Amino acid sequence: MSHVGVPRGTVRKRRSLALLTAGVLTIPALAGCSSDSEETSRGVPQDIAPAARDRVADGSTVNWAVDAMPTTLNAFQADADSATTKITGALLPTLFPMDAAGQPKLNPDYLESAKIIEREPKQVVLYKLNQQAVWSDGREIGAPDFVAQWRALSGKDSAFWTARNAGYERIEKIERGADDLQVRVTFAKPYADWRSLFSPLYPKEITGKPDTFNDGARTTLKNTAGPFQLKSVSKAKGTVTLTRNPRWWGDKAKLDTLVFRAVAPKDRTKALADGTVHITDVDATTADRIALALRDGSNGQPLTHGPGADLTPAAALRSWALAHGSDEEQAEIAQAAREKNRKAVAAYGAEQKALRGYAVRKSLEPAYTQLALNGESGPLADDRVRRAVARALDRQELAETVLKPLGLPAKPLGSHLALAGQPGYKDGSGALGDQNTKEAQALLADAGWTQGGAAEKPKDTKAGSEAEKKTDTDEADKEKDAEGKEGTKDKEGTEKTEAEEKKADKDEAEDKKKADKDADKDEEKADRAAVGSDDSAASRAEGLYIVGQDDKPGAAPVQAPDASAATHVLAPSRAAAAQGLALLRQASAVSAVSAVSEDGTTAEAASKATAQDKATAQDKQPGGAAGAYAPLGTAAPAPASVKGPLGKDGKTLTLRFVLPSGPGSQSLRGVGERIAAMLEKIGIGTEITKVPDESYFKDHIASGDYDLALYSWPATAYPATDGRPIYAKPEPATDGSLLVEQNYTRVGTDHIDQLFDQAVAELDEKAARELMKQADARIWAAAGSIPLFQRPQLVAVDKKLANVGAFGFAAPRYQDIGFTDRQAAGSPADRKK
Repeated sequence: MSHVGVPRGTVRKRRSLALLTAGVLTIPALAGCSSDSEETSRGVPQDIAPAARDRVADGSTVNWAVDAMPTTLNAFQADADSATTKITGALLPTLFPMDAAGQPKLNPDYLESAKIIEREPKQVVLYKLNQQAVWSDGREIGAPDFVAQWRALSGKDSAFWTARNAGYERIEKIERGADDLQVRVTFAKPYADWRSLFSPLYPKEITGKPDTFNDGARTTLKNTAGPFQLKSVSKAKGTVTLTRNPRWWGDKAKLDTLVFRAVAPKDRTKALADGTVHITDVDATTADRIALALRDGSNGQPLTHGPGADLTPAAALRSWALAHGSDEEQAEIAQAAREKNRKAVAAYGAEQKALRGYAVRKSLEPAYTQLALNGESGPLADDRVRRAVARALDRQELAETVLKPLGLPAKPLGSHLALAGQPGYKDGSGALGDQNTKEAQALLADAGWTQGGAAEKPKDTKAGSEAEKKTDTDEADKEKDAEGKEGTKDKEGTEKTEAEEKKADKDEAEDKKKADKDADKDEEKADRAAVGSDDSAASRAEGLYIVGQDDKPGAAPVQAPDASAATHVLAPSRAAAAQGLALLRQASAVSAVSAVSEDGTTAEAASKATAQDKATAQDKQPGGAAGAYAPLGTAAPAPASVKGPLGKDGKTLTLRFVLPSGPGSQSLRGVGERIAAMLEKIGIGTEITKVPDESYFKDHIASGDYDLALYSWPATAYPATDGRPIYAKPEPATDGSLLVEQNYTRVGTDHIDQLFDQAVAELDEKAARELMKQADARIWAAAGSIPLFQRPQLVAVDKKLANVGAFGFAAPRYQDIGFTDRQAAGSPADRKK
C-alpha cells in the first residue's frame, strides 16, 4: 500500500504522515443527515483468519513488508513512521491498545488494573502493574520508568527532542504506591485521555537521558518488554529482525523470528510471488491479481489476462506472418517481439501460479480520506465558497466508486472525530447539509461569483469574506498613494467646492446610519433563526453552526486583527460575523432554563414564540441548520446548469487541485477527477497539478501550496487529544506567518478550540463524547475538511498464516501469529520426520 505523507509516530504523537497518505485510497463518502442520538452503526469487522493458539504451530520465520526502513525506533520523535509503530508494538508495553471496536482496552500482560481513584481536589490515577512484568534485562517495570518518560515528554526540558507533549504536561507528580508494583500519577489539570499515556512505554535507560532518547533509541533498543526482542537492524538488507523474548511472561510467541522487510509498493507483487514476504499491504491492482490467480487455479483454464491477453486473432496472425515472411529485417524484429512477449507471458504465468498461495484479507482501515480546502487565502478564504464546494460533492457516488468494487460497504462517513463502530460516532454532516446544486450556486452568487463576472472590471465590495475586504483595503491604499503623489489640485480648480464637501459628508453619514440599521436588522434575523433552530437541549448547547465568528459563548466581539497580519488571519465574512455574534448571545441566554431574553421573556418562551420563524427558515434552507447556507434573503440561485467557470472582478473562479502522481495513487487521482467534474457543474474550475509522492505532503499540504487536496488522517481512541491540533484555529506568529499546528486547511474557530479543551478535561466519558459531537458539527460547518470515506484495508497474507491480516481498529497480538500447517511452520518436530 502506498503511503504519501508525513512521517508518523504514535497516533497520539504527531498524527501519521504515513497514514496522512494519499495513496491507495480505495474508499468513499458521507451522509447528509444527522440524528440527535448517538448512532449504533457497526464498523466493518477485522479479517485475520482467527485461530486458537493450540491450532497454531510453533516455529518458523515470517517476513512482513513495510514501506521503508524506520528512520527511528523512538515513537515520540517527529520522523517516526508506520514501520516504527509496527516494530515497537512487538517490543514495548502498550498499556491500553485499541480493541476491535476502536476503544482503549486494558492490557493484562502489563496491568492488573488502572483507574481514577481521586477526582478532587486533583485527579489521581493508580496503576497496578502485572507482578511478572519485566524488561529484557530482568529489571521489573515500575515507577522509575513512568517518571523518566514523564520528564522526557513533559516539555519542560528542551534537551529532549519530542514531537508531542499532550497529556504529559498536565501531570504534577508520579509516586510509588503501596508497593513497588503500584504507580500513582497525580494531574495538575484533569485529563480525560489519561489512558493514552505511557504507550509505548520505554525503559528509563532510554528516556532518562537526552542523548539516549534523542540519538540512541533511533537505531537500537537494547532493553525491551514485549513478546519479541530486537535482534538486528540491517540497512543494507532493508530488514529489522525480531526474535522471541526469553524473559516474556505472557503467552509464548508462536514464531521463532519476525522480520520486517522494506519493500516498495511497486515491488510487492513480485515479492509475494518470490516468497520473500508473507504479509504485505497491497493496492487494488495486486488484490485483483491474487483474486484472478485463485480463480484460474481452480478452473484450470488458460490465462485470459496479463501480457498479450489483449492481442486479437488478426494481430496474432499478422505477427506470425511477419516473423515468417521473406523480409528478413522485418522477420527479425517480429521474432524478437514474439520472444519478448513469450517470456513476459511465462513470467506472468509463473507469478500467477505463486500468487495462489495468498489470500487478500479485507476490512476498513482505521483512517479516513478527506477533501481539504485551504482557507488561508484566495476564493476559499470565503466560507461561502468552501460550503459551496462541499455541497457540490456527491459523496455517496465517491464512496461507491472506491469501495463497491472491493466488496466493502460503501456507507459514507459522517464524522471527523470518530469512525463507524466507535463509541461516540454520530453523523454530523447535517450541520453543513447534503449535496444540493442550487444551494451551492446560491452560496457562490452571494459571495459575488457570477456568470460573466470574469469579464467585469474590479469593483469595491461592501460585504463578503475577509479576502474581499482586503481587496477594498488595497484599493483604498492605492488611492491614498495616488493622492500623495499628485498633491492637492486646488490650484487647477479641480477640487470639490466647500458645499460639495459638506454634501458628501452628509451623504456619508446617512449611508453609515442606513448600514448600521441594516446590520441591526441582520442581527435580529440571526437571533430569530438561532432560537428557531433550537429544538432540543443538545442544540441549545450547540447553537447554530456558524462559520468563522464561532467564538466562545458569551465572549466579547473579536477585535480586528493587526493590519500587518491581516493576510494571515482567518476572518469571517461580514454577514457571518453579524450572525455569529447574535448567535453567541442567544446561545448564552438559552443555556440556563431561567435565563431571560432581551425582551424580558424566558428562553423557553422565546423558543416557543419563534417556532414559526424556525419553520420558515427551514423551508428556505432545506437540509440542515440555519446559518449553514447563504443568508436568508439571498438572491435566487443561478440557473441549474452553469456553462463555464464563474467569475468576479475580472477573475475566474478556478481552484488549484494538488494530487500525487505516484503509481500507487491511481485511485486517489480518480477520486480527484470525479470531484473536479462535480465542481465544474456549479461553475468552479479546477487546475489539477500532479506532484511526486515524496513531495506531496511536505511541499504542498504542510506548506499550504494548494487550494484543494486529498489526504488521510488515522482514527484515534482519544479525539479530544489527537483532534485538537488538526482542527485548532491557526494563530499568527510574530513574523506575520500562520502557526497551524496540524491544521493544514488553516480553517478554525475559537469555539471549536473551546470544545476540545472542555472535552479533554471532562472525566465523564459520556459528557466528553457529547462535547466532541458538538465540535464535529462545527468542523463540518466550517467546511475546511470534508470527510469522504473510510479507507479500505487490503492485506495479502500467506494462506497458511493465522491471526494476521486486516486488523481494522485492533492492535495485532504478535504472539498469536503463526502457521496452522506444521510443515509450513517448519517446527523442530516436523524437521525430524
